[in-house]
Amino acid sequence: MKTYIIEIEGLVQGVGFRPFVYKMATSLGMRGSVANLNRGVRILLNCDNGSLQGFIEKLKLNAPVQSRIDAISIKETEEIVFRGFSIIASTNLSNEVTIVSPDIAVCNDCLQDMESQAHRINYPLINCTNCGPRFSIIRGVPYDRALTTMDSFVMCEKCRKEYDDVDDRRFHAQPVACNKCGPVYSMSLGGQTLHHIDDICIMAASYIDEGGVVAIKGTGGYHLVCNALNEAAVASLRTQKLREGKPFAVMCRNIEIAGGIAHLSDKEREALASWQRPVLILEGRGKIAPQVSNGLSTVGVILPYMPFHYLLFRELKSDIVVFTSANIAEEPVITDDQMALSLEGRVSGATISYNREIYNRTDDSVGRLMAGDITITRRSRGFAPLPVIAGIDVDAVFGAGAELSNCFAIGKGRNVFLSQHIGDLRNVATLDFYKTSVQRLSGMFRFVPSIVARDIHPDYLSSVFADEMAVAQNIPVVMVQHHHAHIASCMAENGIKGEVVGVAMDGVGLGADGTVWGGEIMVADLCRYERMAHFENLAIAGGDSASLEPWRSGLSLLRRHGVPFEEIMKLPVGVRCGPEKVHLYNGLVDKGINTAHYSSAGRLFDAVAAITGLNHESSFHAEAPMRLESAIVPGIKKSYDFDIEEGIISFRRMVLSLASDVMSGKPVGEISAMFHNCVANAIVTAVEYAAGISGIHEAALSGGTFQNKYLTEMVTSELLARKFTVYYHRNIPPNDGGLALGQVIVASALRGAGKGG
Repeated sequence: MKTYIIEIEGLVQGVGFRPFVYKMATSLGMRGSVANLNRGVRILLNCDNGSLQGFIEKLKLNAPVQSRIDAISIKETEEIVFRGFSIIASTNLSNEVTIVSPDIAVCNDCLQDMESQAHRINYPLINCTNCGPRFSIIRGVPYDRALTTMDSFVMCEKCRKEYDDVDDRRFHAQPVACNKCGPVYSMSLGGQTLHHIDDICIMAASYIDEGGVVAIKGTGGYHLVCNALNEAAVASLRTQKLREGKPFAVMCRNIEIAGGIAHLSDKEREALASWQRPVLILEGRGKIAPQVSNGLSTVGVILPYMPFHYLLFRELKSDIVVFTSANIAEEPVITDDQMALSLEGRVSGATISYNREIYNRTDDSVGRLMAGDITITRRSRGFAPLPVIAGIDVDAVFGAGAELSNCFAIGKGRNVFLSQHIGDLRNVATLDFYKTSVQRLSGMFRFVPSIVARDIHPDYLSSVFADEMAVAQNIPVVMVQHHHAHIASCMAENGIKGEVVGVAMDGVGLGADGTVWGGEIMVADLCRYERMAHFENLAIAGGDSASLEPWRSGLSLLRRHGVPFEEIMKLPVGVRCGPEKVHLYNGLVDKGINTAHYSSAGRLFDAVAAITGLNHESSFHAEAPMRLESAIVPGIKKSYDFDIEEGIISFRRMVLSLASDVMSGKPVGEISAMFHNCVANAIVTAVEYAAGISGIHEAALSGGTFQNKYLTEMVTSELLARKFTVYYHRNIPPNDGGLALGQVIVASALRGAGKGG
């Protein structure tokens, strides 16, 4: 009989892994112990080699659904004689850390317990080893109750007995609690406060059914909830929240109701009901208040994921409610109880809270089915802070991220830990959230940077923060070009280390030549890139305002390609602007006043949305491309023409034909389809052009424009038909939310090659 040390790295804390190991070992009659370490789980076993291999195979096959095993190491040690098998206390051995579990949607067993266990009848924060809060309540690792915001709640005798009972589902469930000893809910409404959960649910349901708006504390922040079938309630929420145009998500009572308001494939059903419970962008059926999606063909749908959601739906008459983050304009989702109460009377009519702190703010994650699988476009609750296994040494490298849709990243060993979604770094509140999260995740993962990686744009607040960090800690800064970071992010997610033809399509990113890039085809590896082709440059006046005023891009595109003034004035963009404004704008461009040059896919989509009359001024980021995609008439095979010469993609022929079609009254849906087909064909042709020069037939697609389902699927399909291997994002956002991963990867690769840090 020998003694073996088995160390397991991955998502193995906070998911019931130690109880699982204990039960499996005892069922096999094996002796030893299991404990949490900083970096994972350690198992000691008395056994022979044959029994060891059988144990490992069973462990891999039967591990908890929410767990993720990244590595298993086995070594023989000096003999230790065990009398049985036991779970021992967590051990703090080093500066290494394990993966922190994301928050997990309530499981079906707990929902049943909420109706049958005497001490948990209707307990709205019920949880077990298989579900409940994790990242949102964790202050540090290893994952023990004392290092969570549950530390102030002392377990009652019944909960302690369950916690200590290896045969109980709540064995070592750190947030375990019940009606007697756990956090409790309260409701503020019209100057009165309710404390009994039944009263809270009945009153809240009645208020929502009658057209009211309620602020409800969720796992990672507050939400605003109203009846999604009540147009007046939705309109009022839009006005009070200062959210003029951006679509709202809705929460459906169950998957059957979701299927009634949106088309659902098997993969979408699976993702909606998964333990991560993201918001999914689905093709709508038009059965909810029009202002929910506000003119788009899609609807964001989420299913209940907290016990309280199920209790509320038990009382609600409505099967569908608006479910949107409680924030004003573009500030972060509210987590502070007093701040949520301050919305009462202004945005909401009632506030529902509970007395446990949210330590780590997390928005709902968002995904969409594209090219056969779900792509996460906002990565937060349920996914953060799970790492990407880099395949290279990324230790001590910090990635500051981008200006928009910010996430930052920290390298630890060969793992890149991505933060939760931070948002747009354009106000003080979001910048404070960013700085606080950097501090908290650095502490949680015992991270001390030795290299800071940032975008080459010096004025991004993330770049300013990175420079300040570098000065304060006397460490080097590595500047990574925006679109190279996008491609490196896609490569890292897909485990690619060689060269690819990178396709980076987005709104803006400072280019190496000082112009604004965003329609790029490059040959790249993790250390370097070469720009092979790009969309033609477009001179646009107005600086940052161009992103929210598509008419600027529209006028610039028409003027560049010689559309006469008289014809411009027949197009929606000319009519909306008027002759005086058109003349004034053209003069600014001609003189180069406050004018930048863009090779941007985002600005091209903006321009066409304005020319067709779909979007003149945007009320939220990327509204114009979203409306353009939403307008597509399916089944259109025709395409506008383009040209490519020496790597420059010209849309002159497309613009002239498109403008003519608009003036002749061709349906906008057909025009949009032909435009999308043109852009997809141009991208595929440019990839073939780059492949012809480089000999590379692996293509990596990244950038926010690849959130467009139609474009992504067409480009992917056409490249596959031409025998390219195509890599795309799935678990990491293609937009700027994935940029920090690319920054860490590039800086680490340069360090490994002796060229950086």
